[in-house]
Amino acid sequence: MNTNKLNFTRDEENNNIWLSQTHQPDTHFTDYGIKPVVLESEAAVGKAMLQELYQTAAEKSGDINIALLGGRGAQELHRLLGELAKTGEQDELLGRLNVFTQDALAPMGMANCFSFVRDFERILGDEFFKKIKSFTPMRTDMADIETGLIEYLNKLEAVGGLDIFFIGHGPEENQASHLAYIKPFSGAKSQHVAGIIPISSSILEHHISKFKAGGSVVNEADEKECRSAQYILTLGPAAILQAKKVVQSVVDADSAPAKVQTYAKVLNTQISSDASEALAQLNTNPGLWIRLHPNTKSFVLPNLGIE
Repeated sequence: MNTNKLNFTRDEENNNIWLSQTHQPDTHFTDYGIKPVVLESEAAVGKAMLQELYQTAAEKSGDINIALLGGRGAQELHRLLGELAKTGEQDELLGRLNVFTQDALAPMGMANCFSFVRDFERILGDEFFKKIKSFTPMRTDMADIETGLIEYLNKLEAVGGLDIFFIGHGPEENQASHLAYIKPFSGAKSQHVAGIIPISSSILEHHISKFKAGGSVVNEADEKECRSAQYILTLGPAAILQAKKVVQSVVDADSAPAKVQTYAKVLNTQISSDASEALAQLNTNPGLWIRLHPNTKSFVLPNLGIE
């Protein structure tokens, strides 16, 4: 038996596998709401996210543990971090960073050009990865992806959990939304620290087209391998709720107009104080999990229609 698995319990619902740590504390469903911060441009959102990192660096000593956001939401932050890595201005800060990814397609080779890791490398640059203390992606190339995910979670716990969870907001059907890759009706609960989610052909198609449109250098062999991926590995609600701070960015409503309605639903939906009713709400619309974190910043652009 893999001794690493002894510290985790495993739940399965509708072919979704969720992992919990055996010592997971109970969650009380307190709705803290969201107060969005409307900024004038994507560049301004990137600067605001960077300021949140600076604030955390000033408030604590030692290592700083962050989860990178894939996709469009944090590209300006990543560009700024890449520029800083080239100048040497923030080498002390960069040297304190333990950097984690938050989701990944699997099974897939770690060098595949459609991996989020390749996109991070493209924007953050080689100097960033040379200067940070550690980089821990989710392993997607192991025969047993569940064991790989548990190894990743053990490393995250060993460094003390996340200081900042940089997170986005993804639209789903019926004005629902996802965080990380916690999908509607996937059975995610507050004790679940990570999950293995079945992937659909439409999601794969969206992922591949997004990488092509974003300027990634792609090849046919990697695309074929990517199209054979069966799962998405994702951090779960417990990882969000246990992070010291959650920093959300929503910058692409022009190209993803459904986010206008789905973000508004998260903004205006009160989570029930009854635990069973709250879980039903969160299972239907996982974007609501962010309302349960007491230290959240949500940076958005005017194109979300927020006054």
